[in-house]
Amino acid sequence: MSELSSGKTGSNTALAEISIRGLGVIESANIEFSKGLTVLTGETGAGKTMVLTALGLVLGAKADSDLVRTGSERTLVSARFEIDPATAEVVLDGGGDTENGELLLTRTVTAEGKSRINVGGALSTSAKVTELAELLIEIHGQSTNLRLAKPSVQREMLDLYVGAQVELSKYLGLYEAHKTLESRIAILREQSAKTDQEIAELNSFMNDFSQLMPTEGELTSIESEIVRLGSVEEFHTTISSALNIIEDEERGTLSSLQSARKVLDAIREKDPALDKQIEKYATVIFDLTDVVSDLLSYLSQLEADPARFDALQKRKAGINALIKKWGQGSDRNLAYSALITRYAEAEESLKDLVGGDTRILELENELEKLFGEVKIAAASLSAKRRAGAQTLASAATGEMQKLSMPNAQLICEVKTNPGDNFREYSPSGLDEIALLFAGHAGANPLPLSKVASGGETSRVMLALSVVIAQSSPIGTYIFDEVDAGVGGAAAVEVGRRLAALAKSSQVIVVTHLAQVAVWADNHLVVRKDESGSVSASDVIALDEAARKVEIARMLSGQAQSESAQEHALELLELVRKSSLNS
Repeated sequence: MSELSSGKTGSNTALAEISIRGLGVIESANIEFSKGLTVLTGETGAGKTMVLTALGLVLGAKADSDLVRTGSERTLVSARFEIDPATAEVVLDGGGDTENGELLLTRTVTAEGKSRINVGGALSTSAKVTELAELLIEIHGQSTNLRLAKPSVQREMLDLYVGAQVELSKYLGLYEAHKTLESRIAILREQSAKTDQEIAELNSFMNDFSQLMPTEGELTSIESEIVRLGSVEEFHTTISSALNIIEDEERGTLSSLQSARKVLDAIREKDPALDKQIEKYATVIFDLTDVVSDLLSYLSQLEADPARFDALQKRKAGINALIKKWGQGSDRNLAYSALITRYAEAEESLKDLVGGDTRILELENELEKLFGEVKIAAASLSAKRRAGAQTLASAATGEMQKLSMPNAQLICEVKTNPGDNFREYSPSGLDEIALLFAGHAGANPLPLSKVASGGETSRVMLALSVVIAQSSPIGTYIFDEVDAGVGGAAAVEVGRRLAALAKSSQVIVVTHLAQVAVWADNHLVVRKDESGSVSASDVIALDEAARKVEIARMLSGQAQSESAQEHALELLELVRKSSLNS
């Protein structure tokens, strides 16, 4: 499973609503989200980050009973997504359902730590939901920024940017086929020491089996026929006795019933209700007459067949001896079926064994040919990566410079191993991808983890997200702590780039910076009531007037400060003018 979203979904997917009950400081909250850029603000400890915790839970994050609100029996989180047809197919394949292009995910966590998760009404697992989440949303927080230092994540971002999914899929199929064939050859070599014994045993089994050539279900059929042939005399005596009782002219049951019918016929057509009963009685006699006729026919064909009986007994004994000698397990029927299957596969098994070194040589020739195909596929994948690496680095550098990092530079380095030996290959190809960062002019580009601060790493991730979204937009991006370590002009530019990203994808940001919040298309504020909890009425969508007050609070801590409100208006006007000019 990839560590970043695969980008298989597009801007047709979006988070529409999240409902939270009994999570941390949140008693209850229903939050509706729109397209574009949505910011969540609020005082420290108000619960805005807890909204992302709730979303993480519903998308498969590890459940923790400590998250359950004190005094509550459980945490309940549900999220409603608008999804595209491709994602809907994934949900349906997993047993879930969608309605009007929407998917509902729910997660409950009890105070005892027990967890349940549902996808479209179907019970699921955290692992499966985590896979589905990769089609819906990408969350950037401190942990995501740390993962950016991993070469595997950097490689996935480059592949996503250059659209290498087809080449990677083709290569991976050949790579896995090569590994499988290698394993088969290794097994054959390992078995070579005991080949003669296995060949002798397999030949002996095939010889024993071929003398009988039993078929599926034959043993049951034989046993049934043996029982019938062994009971011929009993059948004859019993059926004859029964027919004598029924057909005796003086005391026979059929004769008595016929006499009774003649008596009843005398009162026919005098009462419709009685006629129905007489007719039913006549039908019974007709049915009995048919049974008598069928029994007579069976009796006429019934004859002992000692030769057939003896032949069946011998074949049954032969099959049972075969099962006893070669079968496995205590269930006779399963052992019998397994022997038939083994014989059907015996010729191919013997071919592998008898071929010995010749067979191994044939497979090694196949392996060499397959390795050639692996080389070609890996080279194609490497070429596509190298062709796009510089473009990705240049585009990301341009975005970084717009984020108040005027002299920063990002380099995407692609190192390709020679590939002469299959051990040099990995499931992702021959390439080692590295993102190198230089924070100022003249600095030597070095791995991000060694030189970039937390704030710089956040901005690098934002720059990469903006660039990648232009070629393969993810449905929803969520940013937490994207403004860590930045302020002033840099914060304004962070907000500007988030707004740019929101033109192709839904973007949701948790922020404490007014310079970021002013760029929002939709502004939500989370507030605690006097008891210290967040209830349904405490997550508020702000209008323009309320936004000015909230931004003033974020700027100075004093919502009613006139100077802070004037500064808030200046920032809002800056965004308005920027939007008009874009």
